[in-house]
Amino acid sequence: MLQDLAKSAADRGIRYFLISFVDLFGVLRAKLAPASAIGQMQRDGAAFAGFATHLDLTPADPDMFAIPDPASLIQMPWKPEIGWLAADLHLAGEPLEHAPRQVLKSQIAAAAASGYRMRTGVEAEFFVLRTDGLAVADEADRQAKPCYDQGLLRRYELIRAISDAMLELGWAPYQSDHEDANGQFEMNWAYDDALVTADRHVFFKFMVKELAGQHGLRATFMPKPFMHLTGNGCHAHVSLWDHVGDINLFHDPEGELGLSALAYHFLGGILAHAEALSALFTPTVNSFKRINAAPTVSGATWSPNAISYGGNNRTHMVRIPEPGRFELRLMDGAANPYLLQAGLLAGGLDGIEHQRDPGRRLDIDMYEPAAAPAGIPRLPLNLLDALRAFASSAVLREALGAAFVDSYVKLRMAQWHDYARHLTEWEREHTLDA
Repeated sequence: MLQDLAKSAADRGIRYFLISFVDLFGVLRAKLAPASAIGQMQRDGAAFAGFATHLDLTPADPDMFAIPDPASLIQMPWKPEIGWLAADLHLAGEPLEHAPRQVLKSQIAAAAASGYRMRTGVEAEFFVLRTDGLAVADEADRQAKPCYDQGLLRRYELIRAISDAMLELGWAPYQSDHEDANGQFEMNWAYDDALVTADRHVFFKFMVKELAGQHGLRATFMPKPFMHLTGNGCHAHVSLWDHVGDINLFHDPEGELGLSALAYHFLGGILAHAEALSALFTPTVNSFKRINAAPTVSGATWSPNAISYGGNNRTHMVRIPEPGRFELRLMDGAANPYLLQAGLLAGGLDGIEHQRDPGRRLDIDMYEPAAAPAGIPRLPLNLLDALRAFASSAVLREALGAAFVDSYVKLRMAQWHDYARHLTEWEREHTLDA
């Protein structure tokens, strides 16, 4: 039985609801509805002009309706009179097929049809900047290797506010740390079902930015805001469970590194489609300045440069930190939370269906060029290459839907061409005298 949002409002003192959705570029959109109107919104949805967002719709299209999912309700800890809701988009009475949350829900349904339930956790890294965005906010944060620096206590008030909010919401946060770059932080909370994690990931990014603003700061999840510093990753920890969520199907005490044959097939699918999936996992022009970067002032980028996997080894695209799960290190802070999860499922389910072999594990330092065996496939060098691989992937087109793939590629290609029309100072310096 669906939760009655009007009753929730009365019981919990909610005066307004923020009915929200994420477009194809990961931009969070919303309308604010008074509690007195939420009954109608829950039934019919809040109306939006789809063309006004990155959803590949036109001004001629009819209204798009965002129908809130009551299960996603989050009462905002810093403003409890507002309830945040993730919504599912509908057009002409039907679900909008290429809406990111719908794309993920379709993949979850495909997994459920095979008796699987994916659970994930994400490590969402972010920078805390001055309000102008041009430099890190903490001028005392200048170490070459600032990772785990106790100087994070200079940002204690902000970190505490975010952590307190997650504790109040029942997310079970368990650690926060200063990351590898100056002004960079990471906060972790418990893993959960893929849709729950995606909804929370969306809200987490919103919450961090809101609370940073309240502290006179600016937070960004941009993949590579500073060329000399480590970029913002969004590592995903992944396991597949039985349909009721009791048994971790990736865990096998007798398997190599504690992983089952099913887990390795899932991994085989991710590796087989990694080039194309980069269009979702590293979705912006800036993303490729993180994964194809020179070493930073700390000595390493901490991001992958090839399509490979290893044991507890952070130089690979996929790490096996312990039995029963994988850590995928390709994703960055710009990844759309829903498409991140949908891409994982699409690649992994194909790997299971076709029993794809991930190849042998490489227990080497992938940051040492001489150590890598010949023939290890590399990640795309830029967004254009990733989009071309994604557009031509028959497997992902079938899994994720042609409408989604075509719309996503169309909008991201337009973004690429917009970028290509900009002349940089580097070009002038190196070719003005050509």
